[in-house]
Amino acid sequence: MSTSAPALDHDAVVADTVHWLEKAVIGLNLCPFAKAVHIKKQVRYVVSEATTPEALLEKLMEELEHLAEADPEKLDTTLIIHPHVLKDFEDYNEFLDVADAALEDMDLDGILQVASFHPDYQFADTDKNDIENYTNRTPYPTLHLLREESIDRAVEAFPEASEIFEKNMDTIRALGHDGWDKLMADKA
Repeated sequence: MSTSAPALDHDAVVADTVHWLEKAVIGLNLCPFAKAVHIKKQVRYVVSEATTPEALLEKLMEELEHLAEADPEKLDTTLIIHPHVLKDFEDYNEFLDVADAALEDMDLDGILQVASFHPDYQFADTDKNDIENYTNRTPYPTLHLLREESIDRAVEAFPEASEIFEKNMDTIRALGHDGWDKLMADKA
């Protein structure tokens, strides 16, 4: 099995991801906490060339360490975008256990966490094409590294945080597939 992959245009991958962030996450207010860190340029975009889960784990651990050591005022969150590995959602979903184990092994559990986004994201008990899955669908498989302190502050500022999931489902249902496609196609 070959592990070589076509060269990535990192700028294009980041641009696609920023487009998704601005149009869907911020534009639809799927995460009320995302806008502030985006405006303050506190999001690190890392495009991984990994072609194996092992190489991705190595990159994940590097980025967990980088985020843990960084000044939170300068770097609040990291998106590891990995177009060449874990394209299959089931494989990706299984890797999340590996990511959680890495947090524990690095003594970062409770300090950082890993959130998950994927082009084929599917919540349990949903059909693959259910529109609700699109709340977590990205252009490329992506691991989102977050600071627990930032989440705690955001939840304090937004006491209805527990309602975000249901609000997102309502928003995405109202948008529908056609609305989602139009939103993502609009590069203006």
